[in-house]
Amino acid sequence: MGAAMRRIHVGNALSAFGLGFTVPYLYVYVAQVRGLGAMTAGLVLAVFAVAALIVLPFAGRAIVRRGPLPVLLVALVTAAVGALSLGLSNSAATVLLSASALGAGQAVMQPALATMIVDCSTTETRSRAFAMQFFLQNLGLGVGGLIGGHLVDPTEAGSFTLLFSIEAVMFLLLVVVMATVRMPRAPRLADAPQQSAGASWKQLLGNRAMVQLCVLGFVLFFACYGQFESGLSAYGVEAAGITTSALGTALAANTLMIVVAQFAVLRFVERRKRSRVIASVGLIWAVAWAVAGYAGLGDGSQAMATAAFISTYALFGLGEALLSPTLAPLVADLAPTGMAGQYNSAFALVKQLALAVGPAVGGPMGASLHAPYIVVFLLFSLGITVLAMRLGRQLTEAQNHPSAARSRVVAQSGAAAGQAPAHV
Repeated sequence: MGAAMRRIHVGNALSAFGLGFTVPYLYVYVAQVRGLGAMTAGLVLAVFAVAALIVLPFAGRAIVRRGPLPVLLVALVTAAVGALSLGLSNSAATVLLSASALGAGQAVMQPALATMIVDCSTTETRSRAFAMQFFLQNLGLGVGGLIGGHLVDPTEAGSFTLLFSIEAVMFLLLVVVMATVRMPRAPRLADAPQQSAGASWKQLLGNRAMVQLCVLGFVLFFACYGQFESGLSAYGVEAAGITTSALGTALAANTLMIVVAQFAVLRFVERRKRSRVIASVGLIWAVAWAVAGYAGLGDGSQAMATAAFISTYALFGLGEALLSPTLAPLVADLAPTGMAGQYNSAFALVKQLALAVGPAVGGPMGASLHAPYIVVFLLFSLGITVLAMRLGRQLTEAQNHPSAARSRVVAQSGAAAGQAPAHV
């Protein structure tokens, strides 16, 4: 890694560490500590999704025209202001305004950092760079959540103010770190003939492979990430009798699997077609849902149900470890020159939509319709496999299996070089 990539990874770790401090405790803070009720707390969580949906279409255009670094710095300052004001807010209006600023800043960070990784990596190093990003994000979230849980006191509002202040400091520290990054020269839309925002989105929607990847991405995030803290946890508590401590253990098992497996699976990912890797994730998650079905609907003991439920989260973590070096590099390879920011923002927008819809659909089903919930999401996982194989037919060899394409080019170049003396 070069100096720029090292700073980008430090930035990913710091931002995740700051988020881990506060995100798990937002509901308790708004509903109980500030006494604003469950309705306001639910609106705060919804505001995060709404803010992301509003700013991401504009963020992609800004990244393309101005570059990812200036956009990232603005997002970090916005998030820092939102975090600090959220820790000081004591009314519903100020809490919602602060949450919108924090949510907007967080949403823009994702495509900006992803575009910086694309600009600072090559096709050969990109999968490992995104694997490192995902590894550090999960490590930062886990460590931040662990430390935040020991600092917070539900009976003391000042402890939450401290948490949000620390999060704001993390974002401002990240501003300092990112300001020292020297990005390589990358093509920008400003270097090309002027193109309207509508035309750039029309160009993106005309890319059939990208559209299919966005559909696949929606299903992926809807069937996995959109269920972690809503439908699946509700199903575990209501159907499988999982305790809150066991639920925490399951979430820890998910993070631990990612941390342990992330680099172990890289060789597997790099030697295979990306579409087949994604298809294998669908099969792994189908097994995970089947195991979850046993936990809540089987006839085993409570200990076996708890072990099965924890295994479900671990299997989801294995699938996530396979996706992290696959999805983001594929988005980058599908983007035309200078359009990586637009494509990253579009994919982040799809992710936010799935994370908004997933809990709304899965939460009520997981809490009351136990068997249909498992069947529906098991079928969604199998659908991932089908969609991934269809996507593979839209990709070129270089997009779907870059290592094989590079090997073929090298072999052909070597053969041509060997023939040159005979021709001479």
